[in-house]
Amino acid sequence: MAEIIQRDGTWILDGDALRLTPGRDKNVGLLRRTLGELTVPLGALASISFEQGKKSGRLRLRLRDGSDPLLQATGGRLAEPNDPYQLTVDSDRYGVAEYVVDEVRNALLLDRVPSGPVGSYLLPGPSVPLSVSAGDGTVTFDGEQVRLEWNWKAEDAKAAAGSRLLAVADITAVEWHPAVGLEDGCLRLTVRGAATRIPPKYDPHCVQLWGFKRDPLMALVAAAVQARLPHPATPPAGTDVPKELPSAPGAAAGDDHDALLRRLRELGELYTSGVLTDEEFTLAKQAVLKRL
Repeated sequence: MAEIIQRDGTWILDGDALRLTPGRDKNVGLLRRTLGELTVPLGALASISFEQGKKSGRLRLRLRDGSDPLLQATGGRLAEPNDPYQLTVDSDRYGVAEYVVDEVRNALLLDRVPSGPVGSYLLPGPSVPLSVSAGDGTVTFDGEQVRLEWNWKAEDAKAAAGSRLLAVADITAVEWHPAVGLEDGCLRLTVRGAATRIPPKYDPHCVQLWGFKRDPLMALVAAAVQARLPHPATPPAGTDVPKELPSAPGAAAGDDHDALLRRLRELGELYTSGVLTDEEFTLAKQAVLKRL
């Protein structure tokens, strides 16, 4: 097990998953605090990196495309304080951060986790029921239906149309955009058979966001809905799925063999530099040799 504990949060590599727990520091975003502890299976990880700075560094996870409904709904638009896949690291803990990176990379290699996209969600998305008030409305989601209700800040045309109750089966897409500069953000639901896209302030299926503190919580609603929609990799009904072409004989085995040899060299370097103890080096080396 490898772990790093910071004011920004705690990351723990525990078996075949990473547990990400937000800290209680004032700089931790509202979305992270509301989301709480997040368990990320190793199979959902594409890579991990650590960037050093003068006063602090940053651990970053890159998830495999299509593995997380939160990232799918937000399109990578979550800012640093609210991004659960970043961790601020104090300068005196750089060594621990590098150790965590090495341990996660070792685990990914030994488990032969590919970095490419996946065909189904590997994280469940936020739990429901959810209710968030922000911008010009309140969104409530119970796992089956989304209810949109407007407040006094909504445009007259939208308010006059009244609240909306949408079944998940009628929703074809969901997306969240933050407010940037003078451009407003939104939580937008695309509904089957509805009119084409119109500005968020007039769209009865769209909550307008103005960049206030609670705006990121709408991303949780988007993720919860996204988790219940067909995965983006799922072909449309009636589409013929092409069969995979056979690989060249021995190609995959050769690639694995080369990767394992590289891993042995990396383990040797970690042992020589003192990162790994005698026992850790022996166990890791044996695990790699069993794969050869």
